[in-house]
Amino acid sequence: MRLSRLFFTTLRDDPADAEMVSHKLLVRAGYVRQLGSGIYTLLPLGFAVSQRVEQVIREEMNAIGGQEMEMPVVHPADLWRESGRYQKIGPELVRFKDRGGRDMVLAMTHEEVVADLIRDFVKSYRQLPAIVYHFQTKFRDEPRSRGGLIRVREFVMKDSYTLDADEAGLDHGYDLHYQAYEKIFARLGLHTVAVGADVGIMGGSLAHEFMVLNEHGEDTLVLCDGCGYAANQQIATITWADPAVEELLPTEEVATPEADTIAALAEHLGVGAEKTAKATFFVTGDGRMVTAIVRGDFEVNETKLSNAVKAIGGLRPAHTEEILAAGMEPGYASPIGAHDTVVVIDALAARSPNLVAGGNRHGFHLLNVNHGRDFTADVVVDIANAREGDPCPQCGEPLHLSQGIEVGNIFKLGTDFTEKFGGTYLAEDGSRRLVIMGSYGIGLGRNVACIVEEHHDDKGIIWPREVAPYPAHLVALGAFKDQAVAEAAEGLYQRLTDAGVDVLYDDRDESPGVKLTDAELLGMPTILTISTRSLAAGGVEVTDRATGERAIQSFEAVEADLRAS
Repeated sequence: MRLSRLFFTTLRDDPADAEMVSHKLLVRAGYVRQLGSGIYTLLPLGFAVSQRVEQVIREEMNAIGGQEMEMPVVHPADLWRESGRYQKIGPELVRFKDRGGRDMVLAMTHEEVVADLIRDFVKSYRQLPAIVYHFQTKFRDEPRSRGGLIRVREFVMKDSYTLDADEAGLDHGYDLHYQAYEKIFARLGLHTVAVGADVGIMGGSLAHEFMVLNEHGEDTLVLCDGCGYAANQQIATITWADPAVEELLPTEEVATPEADTIAALAEHLGVGAEKTAKATFFVTGDGRMVTAIVRGDFEVNETKLSNAVKAIGGLRPAHTEEILAAGMEPGYASPIGAHDTVVVIDALAARSPNLVAGGNRHGFHLLNVNHGRDFTADVVVDIANAREGDPCPQCGEPLHLSQGIEVGNIFKLGTDFTEKFGGTYLAEDGSRRLVIMGSYGIGLGRNVACIVEEHHDDKGIIWPREVAPYPAHLVALGAFKDQAVAEAAEGLYQRLTDAGVDVLYDDRDESPGVKLTDAELLGMPTILTISTRSLAAGGVEVTDRATGERAIQSFEAVEADLRAS
């Protein structure tokens, strides 16, 4: 490809709204352009990288017996009503009516379609097990698109599905995907950590996320160097020994003016945050008020809380008037005397004696509040976030927290979907049984961005060879002034093209500085520079983009290396 014909342009300055390196470099190097919030065009270079990522995934999916197909991006809403997710999922699921007035949705995932296919033609155990997959556009109306391709609204995902006759088959399919994902990410040049994860809207019994450690990641990972425990903070277990036994003292109201935060309260009373009870308020998608209680030295984990109350449509922060209507005073609230609210207390807070809690009167708190005596929660369960240094739930060693970006996920769905869709098969013993499903996803654009996050320097992108849009970037310096340079560069480019080796050839009438700067920014694995000096030295200056090592090689050697790569 001649650079003079390539549909792209480079920028010298970073996009004003870009924070992450991948966002800056992919835009500056002409790989992507933003069309709207969370909506990006993949320009030819960006599309080439995405296609290479797709091919790596395809090869590894085929290696475990996957069959590629393609499912629609527009679904009848009745399918999603049948699964129950039409009601459970909030505005991120785009709903619309077609010209016939029928309710439709833009697909954000394809479990419903697969379950519908299962009931349509999986009839016998002889058709199982099976693995099907596709690459398809998804749309999720994310409220906070960020990070360029990291969190977008429209994206291409590989989603695959295992169909099995029993739990042993599901376990095997899950393990196959786990191993395939490790191979995929290694080939893409990504160092990943597999962590236990919340099943979320997918449902099922088990999930893992493959994470790339990155300070800008939205997910907090809870990791143990001692035993290898790894979990998303959303589900990481809190295991603390019971607090010291104390005599339960009588409650006492105390004035706490301007102490409407835990920090202010602890300072005013001269106690540690662990001796206070923190109340946080939410409303579920189906309209229930939820009051969550944790010790003041912890934070509420909304995923755990949502699961504890089986929140339909998720949780949102409660408004002041909603808190007041339930008999509680914001900043000075507790469940004591509250009404019309589901009270959930963290298990550690429930075991902690004589806590300071809100008095439900502005400027006042209660000393010596004890769960079970002064109030009784509807649910007692772990709803707190794991913290840096907390004991590991498996070995007791201190935990540490890291930020991560999810690049892939795997779910054991079980029979959640096939039960609702009537997806049964005739077993070998003549009985009818439900097909057991697993679901497995990888987002292409996010992986492209994460590759850049891991592979770059202060000059630009450094693509791993497996995913680079071109194996080499040929640069002719001074070709418009030096006939020998022009003929040598054109000759090499033509011979490589005739041999089926497609390199990126910078044939533009630009200064050497612009050409070399663009070559480093674009990030092909090898930069081939032809100049008067290189010709005098005997050939082509070959630069390894990753290491910066340079050497003069003969034209014959360069051609042989590229043909063999």
